[in-house]
Amino acid sequence: MDAPKKFVQIIDFETDRFEEMRQLSQEMDQHFAGRSGGPTHRLVLKDRNQPNRYLVVVEFDSYEEAMANSDSSETAKFAQQMGALCTRPPSFTDCDVEGITEFK
Repeated sequence: MDAPKKFVQIIDFETDRFEEMRQLSQEMDQHFAGRSGGPTHRLVLKDRNQPNRYLVVVEFDSYEEAMANSDSSETAKFAQQMGALCTRPPSFTDCDVEGITEFK
């Protein structure tokens, strides 16, 4: 049987309150610290060509773990608070990881 594929969710959002968003994210980090089934990595990207646009890439060990995380009340609360800081509703893209290459 094949091991589950890693799973990534990409969150695309715009905000003019990024420092508040960062603080909210740090509070959520404390919640996830040491908890199994949560995200394993997060990469935050700022679009150089569109001010106030950000992409967040969140990695999970599997799709199933990501969906369990999405179903948690803490994640729902975070999503609601995040949405309130956005200037447009965030969009979510779900991806199976087909390969990872480390260059360093």
